[in-house]
Amino acid sequence: MIGAGIVGLTSGIALRRAGIDVVVHEQAPEIRAAGAGLGLWANALAVFDELGIGDQVRAIGKPSEMYFHDPAGRLLETPEFGAEDHRYLLVHRAKLNDLLADAVGRDNIRLASGFDAYEEYDDGVTVRLADGTSEDADVLVGADGAYSAVRAQLVPGFPAQEHRGHRVWRAVIPAAGFTVPDDRLILGHNRCRGGYVRTHDGHVYWLLNQFDSPPLTGTSKQQVLERVVHLQEDGQPSLLADLVAATPEEKILQNQIMLVPPLPHWTSARVVLAGDAAHAMSPHITAGATLGVEDAALLGRLLAPGGDVPAALSAYETDRIPRYAHVAQLSAAVEHAPTPQEFARHYAAFSHWMLSPQPQQPEKQAVQA
Repeated sequence: MIGAGIVGLTSGIALRRAGIDVVVHEQAPEIRAAGAGLGLWANALAVFDELGIGDQVRAIGKPSEMYFHDPAGRLLETPEFGAEDHRYLLVHRAKLNDLLADAVGRDNIRLASGFDAYEEYDDGVTVRLADGTSEDADVLVGADGAYSAVRAQLVPGFPAQEHRGHRVWRAVIPAAGFTVPDDRLILGHNRCRGGYVRTHDGHVYWLLNQFDSPPLTGTSKQQVLERVVHLQEDGQPSLLADLVAATPEEKILQNQIMLVPPLPHWTSARVVLAGDAAHAMSPHITAGATLGVEDAALLGRLLAPGGDVPAALSAYETDRIPRYAHVAQLSAAVEHAPTPQEFARHYAAFSHWMLSPQPQQPEKQAVQA
């Protein structure tokens, strides 16, 4: 396993529960997570329940709802969809990563152990690491994110690409000194979206993103404050602006959004991609982690000690690629919605589809990994 992020660690847990010996290699010197808050939808929580850690995950999260408002504070209603299509769990990425690392077993994680290359054979794969050592395995799982080194070898010519003009700013700060009566997500002007959500531990997670952003100037805080006006009515007070103003500059995370283009394949006979390594997408649908957790669960269901690795990976790819092609279509409908009301409606349509029961998944293949 390459990558000790959410998907890599969840894959490790799923494979261990299937009876497979797992070693997770992580190039960083510690378990850490880039980002702040993370939304987990019901399908991800069902996976964690299946893996025996659902209650622990819920204990570090706050039940929340994904409803949108306009800058005047009016709810953008989507009456054709039910309440269950709006509910998710907000967790802190770093806390979730620590929980997953404990569940997979710290002894099964090799830190400061970056991936270099692999050599694939009929009966296995040899993984060469950046420190000059190597390991033999039956299967290599590349869960090493949008900039995946495993993908670069497995599917050359498909590097991560900028989602041009799409920027995001976010932070988690203590709620002390603020009255935050509810969670609020706002669809504003100039292609801006943002808001704030209360966490389970007395903090507030705020975010703001913009499609088609002009070139950036000033500090990260100045950039957010320039855009937060697009999320409020003229002259009206803004709790979001107050939260941003109270955030230390060094706590603000600012990113150019990166995407992985559609890949012609995700697997070979002995190598497989999962999570952002295979399908990094825009966070405006806030489902990347949940969909990656689904990847991990499917690998755990398909792989079992002693058998046909290529058949299992082929079944995984056959299931996943069409699903993500449809995700891309639904995500594009949200992004290019002409009005805030249409954005809200397309978003609810996406979450409804994602949470709906999927067709019967492939049968487990007996393998050793």
